[in-house]
Amino acid sequence: MSSSQKSEATGHVPASQSEHQPDHRQPSHDCQPSHDCQPSHDCQPDHRQPSHDRRHESEHPDHHHAPEHKSDRRPDHHQHESEHYTVGRTGGDSRSVNPWLVLSVTALGVLLVMVNVGSMNVALPAIARHFHTGAALSNWILLSFMLVNTVLILVFGQFSDSFGRRKLYLLGMAIFTLASFAVGFSPNIGTFLILRVLQAAGGALVITNNTALITDAFSESKLGTGLSLNVLISSAAQLVGPVVGGALASNLGWEWVFWAGVPIGVIGVVWGIFALRELPSIGSGAKLDWWGAVITLIGTSGFIIALSEGTSLGWGSPLVVSGFVSFVVLIPLLRWVERRAQTPMFDFRVFRDQAYSMANIATFLNSFSRISVVLLVSLYLQSVLHDSAFRAGLVVLPVTIGILLASPVTGALSNRLPARILSTAGLALSAIGLILLVFGLRPHLLFTLNAIGMGLVGFGSGVFLTPNTRSIMLAVPTDRRGFANGLRSMLQNMGQVFSTAISLTIVTAMLPRRLQDAVYVGMNAPFSARDLHLLTVGYRYAVLALLLATLLSMVASSLRGQPQEAV
Repeated sequence: MSSSQKSEATGHVPASQSEHQPDHRQPSHDCQPSHDCQPSHDCQPDHRQPSHDRRHESEHPDHHHAPEHKSDRRPDHHQHESEHYTVGRTGGDSRSVNPWLVLSVTALGVLLVMVNVGSMNVALPAIARHFHTGAALSNWILLSFMLVNTVLILVFGQFSDSFGRRKLYLLGMAIFTLASFAVGFSPNIGTFLILRVLQAAGGALVITNNTALITDAFSESKLGTGLSLNVLISSAAQLVGPVVGGALASNLGWEWVFWAGVPIGVIGVVWGIFALRELPSIGSGAKLDWWGAVITLIGTSGFIIALSEGTSLGWGSPLVVSGFVSFVVLIPLLRWVERRAQTPMFDFRVFRDQAYSMANIATFLNSFSRISVVLLVSLYLQSVLHDSAFRAGLVVLPVTIGILLASPVTGALSNRLPARILSTAGLALSAIGLILLVFGLRPHLLFTLNAIGMGLVGFGSGVFLTPNTRSIMLAVPTDRRGFANGLRSMLQNMGQVFSTAISLTIVTAMLPRRLQDAVYVGMNAPFSARDLHLLTVGYRYAVLALLLATLLSMVASSLRGQPQEAV
């Protein structure tokens, strides 16, 4: 048995790893109701660095310690926990905070952002028709938000560690709300895209701090419940999004897809100022890694631009080639820069833990395989079969209904079963659902087969998300949760960006130029039998790509093993 296998079986870090993490602190002799102590009747020594030491460490970056990782431990049900959780473990003061008030604020942020994101997948044809955009610009109606939101999520994760989560969360809700109001008045596609970028920045602040605030507020034994409720609310928002977006775009105009979220944003900001006032706005004051942010933005943008423009400009065009080259060159450069940065945006040390690394890889691949299901089906219905946006929104509901049904059950099970078992089982269900969709997408749509397929994709993702998120958030020290959640959220969004770009590229790759625009806006006259066949085959190939990503995600999830535990 190898040393890594032994550590996986015993829950201890091998000597080769632990010798780099010297413990300069005395064991704690008082058992506090905190997850610093292992939940049992006997208090275990505290091997975690106190919050004041951690702040001191951030001010002296030369003293690096490899991040420690907590294993998923089952809570002792004989130990009573107060409904109000002391926030001293997060590095703030010890004022009592009601975690359910915090969850109520994060719920409004999730509703604000996710309803809008879900609406856009259905409202895209209406917006493309209004601004008379071709295939390339239509693609960027979605990608402009996704790309900026993805990169800024990780940047703002470092912001929240440095300046505090509460302030940045409320600022993000305010920016998103104002941008949503303004985008409905866009006179042209250029203004629309600029305001979508601003909206993406606000959404990144909300997404980055959402899960981190919940993790700060909830005790470890109740964290699975808090996170599952957060997934449940997000699923409800995604459930409402396509229906609301389709109804508004069909009856009132695409502008109301954005204006409908403004009241939620106003209420969220006002309520957040009141409800989060007792939650310490934690900040380490560490310097920001601007070079890491710039390299990430340029490299990722180059890849997405090349991928999305390759079909229309040609894969040998200078723009496409330079985009791919920038990605290939800058990603290795990013690792070199981050290894020498004083406060790196990418903390590559946390990836020494195989469980943490595999969980993040599975996060990316699951997002890649799940997000484009709604987009592909709704586009197929509207552009190919000439259904309305409202009807398309109804047809894709099984995906979010599946997540909605899975979340409460998974929240309870995540505290009892290993993340590897739950998450991998969920991904297997999603794979079965995608296989059904391959056969269900046809000119004479098999609604029952597609509903079952989309429901399995959603239910499987719901089973996957909570235990996977819990294992990621508990695997890092408290003062790196902003980074951990930012990375997790960035990988989820990166999965969305790549999924959208790649799936639409696959759909249009084999189409003649006259049919490429029709993927987004449809045609006034019915398609010929040959054109209908070409479009259907393209969509099926795109679903097969999502299936491949799901199978790879299953492999990553099954290889995660158990998190390392510092001793």
